[in-house]
Amino acid sequence: MATAWFRFHGELHGFLPRARRGESFSHVCARAATLKNAVEALGVPHTEAARLLVNGLPATLDRIVREGDQVEVYPWERQPVQAPPRFIADAHLGGLGRFLRMLGYDTIHQNALPDAEIRRLAWEERRVVLTRDRELLKCREIHLGCYVHERKPEAQLREVAARFDLGAHARPFTLCLACNVELAPASEAQVRAYAPPEVLEHHRVFHRCAGCERIYWEGSHFARMKAVLLDEVGVRVASQQK
Repeated sequence: MATAWFRFHGELHGFLPRARRGESFSHVCARAATLKNAVEALGVPHTEAARLLVNGLPATLDRIVREGDQVEVYPWERQPVQAPPRFIADAHLGGLGRFLRMLGYDTIHQNALPDAEIRRLAWEERRVVLTRDRELLKCREIHLGCYVHERKPEAQLREVAARFDLGAHARPFTLCLACNVELAPASEAQVRAYAPPEVLEHHRVFHRCAGCERIYWEGSHFARMKAVLLDEVGVRVASQQK
């Protein structure tokens, strides 16, 4: 076993007991423990550690902890990912998942999706896992993840948008909010089968989801959703109606 000194910075304090926040403290690590093992034993998921310094030098999570090491751990400010990122939101982040689909980001969300399936999809499809479950983010299958600190969907969107620079690759209102399937222009027959007569009278542009067959148009909700995207992400959405 090795005793090392740790100090966590920024929002990583939220994972620690109050007595350890903003302070350097000693921790006895298991035999041959890596920095990943040690950091997670102290309560911080490896996905939240953006940068590590050991004795003043850059280090990776795979480094073995040695006696007397001085470890500094820093949080992400902006995290680089493949462009555009694909997400998977756990059962408690349905509102956030809907907002991400609204921005055009491929986002898996199901209320009954088990953790094992989340880990599998994260590994096989290289998805970013969004969750408020810190233990889930400690799983080795999850390389890209984000612990969502905020509790309200609009604030969660702002938090995730800042970390992954979502404004850069947004394609607003191109995905079905229910199915996550790409929308396509709807034919007149498809629209007449689903849209009320008063909608047909006032709107000219419609889109359809091939998965659930929902029809989308720029109703009163569209202005509210546009305002959220502008306020929280800075994305402007132009109307397609003529």
